[in-house]
Amino acid sequence: MHESSTGLVAQAISCTRGYRELFAGLDFQLQAGQVLRVEGENGSGKTSLLRILAGLAQPADGQILWNGLPTRHADNDYFQQMLYLGHKPSIKFELTPVENLCMHQALHGHVQPGGIEGALEKIGLYGFEDIICANLSAGQKRRVALAQLLLTRASLWILDEPYTSLDVDAVKMLEGVFAEHVNGGGMIIITSHQPVSVADSDYRRLCLPDTEVMQ
Repeated sequence: MHESSTGLVAQAISCTRGYRELFAGLDFQLQAGQVLRVEGENGSGKTSLLRILAGLAQPADGQILWNGLPTRHADNDYFQQMLYLGHKPSIKFELTPVENLCMHQALHGHVQPGGIEGALEKIGLYGFEDIICANLSAGQKRRVALAQLLLTRASLWILDEPYTSLDVDAVKMLEGVFAEHVNGGGMIIITSHQPVSVADSDYRRLCLPDTEVMQ
């Protein structure tokens, strides 16, 4: 496979769960302005792959490169340029939406134009800023987590089932956020049980366990 010196490159990635091999020899690459949807049956290893890409698990074999360097390389800025959101809301239920996003910014050191209040308004949580997240609906909890996308400068977004618990209007809004990100040179890796539409993007599919990237 031809490799670019920029962006994300996966080389011969293998993953096992217990005694079962989920996938092996997985090769793909992603560059600025591209969206990669990871597809496969339940149990095929979609979440496992995303966790490997996010550095939360190690592959049985192979390596991940970012701008030509292994992600484990001491000089690599990969983990400053990557944001991972799992299929469960990555928020503290005992905190309010504002407090959760303040914690996110404190950890990542990012302050974006418009700030936290602007992000919550855009994501559809105006009026719910100071309500404990435990008292929010499942869809509202998901929106709090997704508001992190509006506050990060990370160029690579790794998203596991981001549409979970969202209504039609929220999905449309989120896809607008996706389009703005990739049209600005960002990258997205996503799993979803429902169709993914990102306007004017270079959209690709990675099918597990066949390990084929299809245009």
